[in-house]
Amino acid sequence: MAADPTDRVRASYDAMAERYAELFAGELEAARPERGLLDCLAEACAALGGPVADVGCGPAQAARYLRARGLPALGVDLSPRMVEVARALNPGLDVRVGSLTALGAADGAWAGAVALYAIIHLDPRERPLAFRELARALRPGGWLLVSFHVSMPGQPPGSAIDLDAWQGVRVNLRGHFLAPDVVAAELAAAGFAPRARLERGPWVEAEVPSLRCYLLAQRGPG
Repeated sequence: MAADPTDRVRASYDAMAERYAELFAGELEAARPERGLLDCLAEACAALGGPVADVGCGPAQAARYLRARGLPALGVDLSPRMVEVARALNPGLDVRVGSLTALGAADGAWAGAVALYAIIHLDPRERPLAFRELARALRPGGWLLVSFHVSMPGQPPGSAIDLDAWQGVRVNLRGHFLAPDVVAAELAAAGFAPRARLERGPWVEAEVPSLRCYLLAQRGPG
């Protein structure tokens, strides 16, 4: 019997945790397009009050960035080992185990959420569930920023890539390339109104050579 996809992702990021943190924990300290989007989200969420969650947080670089801007931020990640690494790198930051489809948050608990490249490992049938779960955890008018890979040479939107190794670490991961219009429609079906969209290529040479998309959306009033 094939391993459950969630179990595969969890085990892979457990194995990758230290190396992943080495590469990405400090990425927002340099000038990057994400910083502007996170600043926009931070200002919007500050007006609402309440915490902002970095979901699929990895080493919690987004949560750390938001906390430095005065927001009560927290991290959520599927991988227990990644959570341990994030806690060690960010003393005092609330980082907990959870998944996009089971956040462990009360209804309307958060003013905002960030999911940077977290949705790429979800099965297409799981994404609508994840977006509904995020809508549930956000208060009316709350904000969500998601990012994902759109395409790269040989990988059009709608395709997937399977990895059995990453940076010398054995993994079992599937990553999906997603069409922005499809993701926007799934967000709308979950009760979000897309407010802004940014597409970009690789920002630095070390990045995967993919086209990426960032969608900023707001939960409806209901």
